[in-house]
Amino acid sequence: MSQRAVTISALAAAALLAGAGAYAFAGETGGSGSTGPEVTKASVAYVAPTADKDGSLTFTAEVSDDSGVRNLKVLAWPASMTPAPDADDMAHVESAACVPSGSSGDKAALCTYTVKVTSAEAAESPNGAWHVGVLASAEDGGTTFVPKAAGFTVKG
Repeated sequence: MSQRAVTISALAAAALLAGAGAYAFAGETGGSGSTGPEVTKASVAYVAPTADKDGSLTFTAEVSDDSGVRNLKVLAWPASMTPAPDADDMAHVESAACVPSGSSGDKAALCTYTVKVTSAEAAESPNGAWHVGVLASAEDGGTTFVPKAAGFTVKG
């Protein structure tokens, strides 16, 4: 199954979302000596599909780095998935839209990723705990991988 299919399938599972979590986190950094971007205030929100209208899953986080924010890749995945995705897997997923935020200009960004969820996609997705993983990239090449940036539970 392609990474795109895993992403869409994972995000579609939120159609039965019972709750969402939001929390700040540190994360694993990449690069030689680079501290990597900081990702905070992550949250996930869901609107269920109806018979005549698609639903959606939206992930939002604040990202900051002294060199500026390049992008934020986002992947929702079931907690039962083995092996869990790693930073290398994130190369094949879509990026959130990031816009400068706050008084620090382009050193901080509010990043949002939204995907539509159809009733058919939701019906094919597994129930249980889910995580949203992210890979933040800075302009200087530093990265931060957070495999469990936010979480939600899908109930049937």
